[in-house]
Amino acid sequence: MYKLWLIFAQTATICLAALFVISTLRPELLPWNMHSSIQNNSIVTIKETASNQEATLNTMSDLNGFSKAAKIAMPSVVNVFTTKEVKVPAHPLLNDPMFRRFFGDRFEEQTKRSSSLGSGVIVSPEGYILTNHHVVAAADEIEIALADGRKAKASIIGSDPETDLAVVKVNLKGLPSITFGRSDQAKVGDIVLAIGNPFGLGQTVTMGIISALGRKQLGINTYENFIQTDAAINQGNSGGALVDITGNLIGINTAIYSQTGGSIGIGLSIPTIVAKQIMEQIIKTGSVTRGWIGVEVQNLTQELADSFKLSSPNGVLIAGVYKNSPADHAGIKPGDVLVAVENKEITNSSDMLNMIAALSPGQTATFTVVRSQAEESIEISIGKRPKPVRQNQYQE
Repeated sequence: MYKLWLIFAQTATICLAALFVISTLRPELLPWNMHSSIQNNSIVTIKETASNQEATLNTMSDLNGFSKAAKIAMPSVVNVFTTKEVKVPAHPLLNDPMFRRFFGDRFEEQTKRSSSLGSGVIVSPEGYILTNHHVVAAADEIEIALADGRKAKASIIGSDPETDLAVVKVNLKGLPSITFGRSDQAKVGDIVLAIGNPFGLGQTVTMGIISALGRKQLGINTYENFIQTDAAINQGNSGGALVDITGNLIGINTAIYSQTGGSIGIGLSIPTIVAKQIMEQIIKTGSVTRGWIGVEVQNLTQELADSFKLSSPNGVLIAGVYKNSPADHAGIKPGDVLVAVENKEITNSSDMLNMIAALSPGQTATFTVVRSQAEESIEISIGKRPKPVRQNQYQE
């Protein structure tokens, strides 16, 4: 009996020692720190707080400040430097034969290189970095600078202009990946930190609070669900991290409202509940697939609702239907009022876009419309949303 007990004690001691070494040197290998997404049979590991764990977003455990949160998150935030070739148009006088005779081709169209900067967040030890689409769009070359001084060239895995998110990858070892927090548990008034590279000064941390949640219909992206913060966000912060005071990522900084180009206290971040879904699709397939039915809509006002004799202005007015689109084949007509998708009520056009985008191309869904003051249920076979051609207006 004594020998059995001795063997058991020795085995337990060895197991505990091994667990301690792994948790210290490679915590991402532990099952409670892992979340996997598969791409080409390889494992992409990201860290996130447990789904049943209450996010501690506003507990001030350190009265001296938020240095602990900054210390945790800052190594995972990188500076992004991009360059691209820009063609300078030829001078109009070159069309004059006499001008060309004397000056030749010295004023022909020329090419020069322009550079820009932004930020990004390391989301896995495998080298995946989450940033904004507008930071890396059309870039010929991308360089990543880590907080520890290392630099590396990065390649674009994929991007989604409709949410302004992109994923790039670097081939470096020992990358400090950030832990994903629960943006769905964030509350107005919670303290947050914004980390990025404003104006190319280098990594900077600013502090503020969450000013609003669920900001939509701002005309910045097609799909909007922003966290608004008064933490200072300036040019170069795009793609950087918005973290809670435990150092967990809750948003990707993407845009500001400003007439001067500087922060006036209205910064917008894409919540991680959205960013994580887009990121995983990009890593898995290189792009994002959304449902589409092919209609143009406008929000209902109270006046429009009264004219259609509706009880409330909830829903959207079908202003146009694309020819040969899924909606056209199903019999949707201009003038219909779309009030529900799969029995889920529609409040406005943003709700409609998000509901349809969540549907899988090829599936059949039920759409409820009001036509001639009577409700009708119409079955539509969902199509795949075409790639947009769009420029964002308010991004820094």
